[in-house]
Amino acid sequence: MNFLPTLRRTPQSLVLLAVFTGSAWGATDWTEFRGPTGQGHSDARSVPVRWTGSSNVVWKVAAPGRGWSSPIVVKDRLYLTAAINAADGEVTLNALCLSTVDGHTIWNREVFRREAGELPGIHSKNGQASPTPIFRDGRIYVHFGHLGTAALSADGEVLWRQTELKYTPVHGNGGSPVLWEDTLIFSIDAASEPVVVGLSSQDGKVRWRTPRKTPAKKTFSFCTPLVIQLDGKPQVILPGSGFVAGYAPKDGSELWRVRYGEGYSVVPRPVYAHGLLFIGTGYDRPSLFAVRPAGATGDATDTAIAWQTAKGAPNTPSTISVGDEIYFVSDSGTATCADARTGKVHWNERLGGDFSASPVYADGRLYFQNETGTGFVVKPGTTFEVLARNELGDRTLASYAVADGTLYIRGAEQLYRIGSAK
Repeated sequence: MNFLPTLRRTPQSLVLLAVFTGSAWGATDWTEFRGPTGQGHSDARSVPVRWTGSSNVVWKVAAPGRGWSSPIVVKDRLYLTAAINAADGEVTLNALCLSTVDGHTIWNREVFRREAGELPGIHSKNGQASPTPIFRDGRIYVHFGHLGTAALSADGEVLWRQTELKYTPVHGNGGSPVLWEDTLIFSIDAASEPVVVGLSSQDGKVRWRTPRKTPAKKTFSFCTPLVIQLDGKPQVILPGSGFVAGYAPKDGSELWRVRYGEGYSVVPRPVYAHGLLFIGTGYDRPSLFAVRPAGATGDATDTAIAWQTAKGAPNTPSTISVGDEIYFVSDSGTATCADARTGKVHWNERLGGDFSASPVYADGRLYFQNETGTGFVVKPGTTFEVLARNELGDRTLASYAVADGTLYIRGAEQLYRIGSAK
C-alpha cells in the first residue's frame, strides 16, 4: 500500500511505513478497525463526497443481525460480525462475508452460541458484536470479548475457538484486538482484575497474560491496542482505566506507563504521529494527552506528557492526524483542529449530533459520522471548512470502511455501499 503521498512523507508516514511494512494487504484493503494502519488513513481514490440514504448508493442490504463492529474489506469481499437471535431463545455470534459487488451474502458462519444467562446486561449503545474483525494472510480473526475469540478461513471454516478466558464485563464488549506477527493481543479490562492477553494466532492458546495494576477505582475500559516501533523495537500501546502503557508484544511485559487519575471506560484507539501518542483518558471528565513514548521507562507520568487538553476531548471517537495537525470530535459533536506538536487550537467548531464513530482520512478529506447517520466531509487545514453534510437516515455507531470510490457504512437497519453506481 503506497500511502506515503497521502501522508505527505512526514515523519509520521515514515513511522507508519516501518510499523506496517510486510503486512499482506492490497492497495485499498481495509483490514482492521481504522484500516490497515490502525490510524484511520486510506490511500483510496475517488471517495464519495455527497450521498443520502437513496442517492449515490451502489447497494444497500438489510443489516445482518445486530452489532456495531465496523466492516472490513479485502478485495471484493466484506467481512463483519453480528449477534443473531436463534429460534430457541439463544443468541448466535456469527462471522459473515458479503460481496462488495452487490452486497449478497457469500457465507454466514455461526462461531458461538450462547444462552441468555451468558449475556450480562450491556450499555444501550452497545451490542454483543462490537469488536471489529482482523484479516491477515487469508484468515479472519473475530473477537466477542468474554463470549469468545476465533479464527476462520477466508471461506468461513472455523479454524480455532478460544473460550477459556472467563471474566465479568461491564456494559458488554467493545475493544478490538491487534495482530502482531503471530500474536493476537487485546485487553480484558473488566469489572475486576484487568489484564492484557496475547493469544497464538495459529491455535488460539494463551501465550501470556499481564495484570493491569491500575490505581483507578473503576477498572473497565474498551480500548483497541496499537503497535508502534520505537528504536527499532515494537511496542503495544494500550490505554486502560487510570493509565496508558507500552507493552512488549513478545511476552507482554510492561515497559512504561503514564497515569491519568481515575479515567475509566477508555475507548479511543491511540494515534501515533510526530513522535507523540494521542491518548483519550475516558470518563467522567475526558482529556486528550499527547505522550512522548521515546525513552520512557517505568512510571513516566512526570516526564512523558508533552501537552494535554480537556476542551472538546472525546470519550468515544478516536483522534486522527493529518499533516501537522491532530483532529478530534467530542461525543457531543464539537470538532477540533490543533497543532499536533504543541496542542495549540486552530479551530473548535460544532458539527452537530452525538458521535461514537471514529473519523477517517481519505482522498484529501476528513470524514466524520454522527450517531443519527449524518456524515460530515471536512477539508483538512487550520481554517474550518465543511465540504458536505450527508443525511443517511439510519442510526450509525460503527466507523467507516474505505475503498476506491467507496465508503461502506453499517447502520442499524441497513448496510450500505456508498459510491457512484456503474
